[in-house]
Amino acid sequence: MSDKKDVTICLGSSCFSRGNGKTLQAVKEFFDKNNLSDSVFFHGELCTGNCSKGPILKIEEDLYQEVNSEGAIDILKKVFEDS
Repeated sequence: MSDKKDVTICLGSSCFSRGNGKTLQAVKEFFDKNNLSDSVFFHGELCTGNCSKGPILKIEEDLYQEVNSEGAIDILKKVFEDS
């Protein structure tokens, strides 16, 4: 069993067209800059089924909607500083 925190970004066409490409880069940079790359399983999925509320970022079982790159960093700071 892995102790890595599961972080998923939606890369479906709706979320991607709403900016998840930029968010993807911001999240990767956040993990690199904070030496968290070995502590997370960061991956994409094609559709979470929440297209109208995208872009979507999921951390473990928590689903964050309408996330932009700045919002994603705020969420990640809170999640990883509290853990």
